[in-house]
Amino acid sequence: MNLPERVKIVEVGPRDGLQNEAVTVPVEVRLELIRLLADSGLGVIEAGAFVSPKWVPQMASSDELFRALPKRTGIDYPMLVPNQRGLESALACGVQEIAIFAAASESFSQRNINCSIAESLERYAGVVERALAQGLRVRGYVSCVLGCPYEGRIDADAVAAVAARLHAMGCYEISLGDTIGSGTPLAAARMVAAVAERVPVGALAAHFHDTYGQALANLLAVMQQGVAVIDSSVSGLGGCPYAKGASGNVATEEVVYMLDGMGIGSGVDLTRLIAAGAYISDFLSRVNGSRVARALMSTD
Repeated sequence: MNLPERVKIVEVGPRDGLQNEAVTVPVEVRLELIRLLADSGLGVIEAGAFVSPKWVPQMASSDELFRALPKRTGIDYPMLVPNQRGLESALACGVQEIAIFAAASESFSQRNINCSIAESLERYAGVVERALAQGLRVRGYVSCVLGCPYEGRIDADAVAAVAARLHAMGCYEISLGDTIGSGTPLAAARMVAAVAERVPVGALAAHFHDTYGQALANLLAVMQQGVAVIDSSVSGLGGCPYAKGASGNVATEEVVYMLDGMGIGSGVDLTRLIAAGAYISDFLSRVNGSRVARALMSTD
């Protein structure tokens, strides 16, 4: 089995995980969550988003949050930006890395950001150009790579085309998102193979939701294709407001447990990670979404 010796985990819980929660999460709670995640050994934590608080209230005060983040050597805090205005906010705060997002589905692009795929890529071209000129690193997301709530299955060539455009703009890494969690291992492997024909596999990341319980199997499939970067969300936080029944990202605890069991390094301490998940689950008054966390906590 051809697998990477080490996997980089990108923790997206403080942004992707919290942005759709109904309970308001104040800055101080988000900061404590990020501190606990950093204590677990995670080296990349997506901390927030410079978006309108009218549309995404959970990401309000992301400028305040970023300025208060525990700056530590070896930890990156990328921030999501949707446009030039968001980039201005990022630059004002001293952000070193931003993320932009596009979709492989025309219908999803229209429903999510009110423009076509082509229009979104044109918009991002200027954002990326300015960000790179200012010395920032830029990461790109592609949504709906294995399925769309409006169009169903998405052709892998469509995913490859969007990923290639983002990479050509200057995105150092492209995160491939199974937004509604409908993918299965063979489809995931075929999708990555198609994208890897146009973007180096070393520049690809997997961002899989677990709606149908397929995320870990899909991750194993794409790891065998050479993918060595995994997006995940502590306690399985998250979900897509445009995808009926879509659950959160695969839980970071599940990913770390799987990697540990396979002898693949991640640098993450599972016990400390579980503490971070317990903290935010308690605040949200919800059952911890990680089965690994629930199992291990029940034996303590």
